[in-house]
Amino acid sequence: MVRRTRIIRYAAACAAALLISTGPAPAASAGGAPPRPNRVAVQLNAYWTPARMAAARPGDTRKGAEAGPIAHAVSPAVDGPQPGEYIPPSRSFDGMPQAGTFFWTDATGTGRTCSGSVVRGPGHALVLSAGHCLKGYSGTSPKRHLGFVPQYHDGLKPFGIFPVRTNGVYVSQQYYDLGEHAGAEYDFAFAVTEPNQDGTLLQDAVGGVQLLTGTGYYHAPVRMIGYPAGAQKPLECWSWTTKWASDDPADPGTFPRIACDAFVGGTSGGPMLVPWSGGWAVIGVIGGYHTGGNTPQVSYSAYFGAATQALYRAAITSAPPAGPTP
Repeated sequence: MVRRTRIIRYAAACAAALLISTGPAPAASAGGAPPRPNRVAVQLNAYWTPARMAAARPGDTRKGAEAGPIAHAVSPAVDGPQPGEYIPPSRSFDGMPQAGTFFWTDATGTGRTCSGSVVRGPGHALVLSAGHCLKGYSGTSPKRHLGFVPQYHDGLKPFGIFPVRTNGVYVSQQYYDLGEHAGAEYDFAFAVTEPNQDGTLLQDAVGGVQLLTGTGYYHAPVRMIGYPAGAQKPLECWSWTTKWASDDPADPGTFPRIACDAFVGGTSGGPMLVPWSGGWAVIGVIGGYHTGGNTPQVSYSAYFGAATQALYRAAITSAPPAGPTP
């Protein structure tokens, strides 16, 4: 109880201190010239009406799907809270500029959604999410109205919509080769975006969070944000991460684990944030073990290490993206 109270108090203090440091960065353009409207973004903005966004279904249909008794958590087939474990509550809010949600349509034309966060990069256009959310969009596969909406809430696009570039989705080759279960340790992805309908680059519009790798499994406080499909606002929760060694041979590996209530389908790819100089840093995204967790109370992330850094470098240097092996 003492530890929990200290974390909650520290979290509140961090949130108050960071209010002045998370706003948008000033807009910039090459040579000081005003940005030009992006026709692709104009068309995408017209397609994703408030009604279509509200009707989008989760792209991560298994996240939080199990709601059975907590006693079942000891089974490797059903992860989740341990008996007597404290589960920090989540709350809905209007979001933050550096977090948002992807919208796209699947092969049947059904709207889908997953969460993401804007990561600092030299191209000012990078979004971090889960591999299982974006794995269908690498290479030359159709984008199908794929775009990112930062700080989406209440049917609004306060900074517009940012199309994902052709060949702009980066998922590890290991994840394609091993699959979402055997490859759970590689369940992260980057998307390189185009400017919004006004011609503004993503990071110039909203700022970005710092990507951290190789920092271990234990972090406190951690602010987790995700967008439940169909909800009008995102969720946030303050908690802490611990180390989870998989007991499920189908999903091998070791993962950061975090307890936070109500994180269901659509929240995959949402960031796990820690306070950082000048704002926030991301140490994980909802995904990994059991594609982010079978219950709404407990979530996981792939560990951010050398493979994450390699994928980040590929994205910022416009290297050819990986794809399914023929």
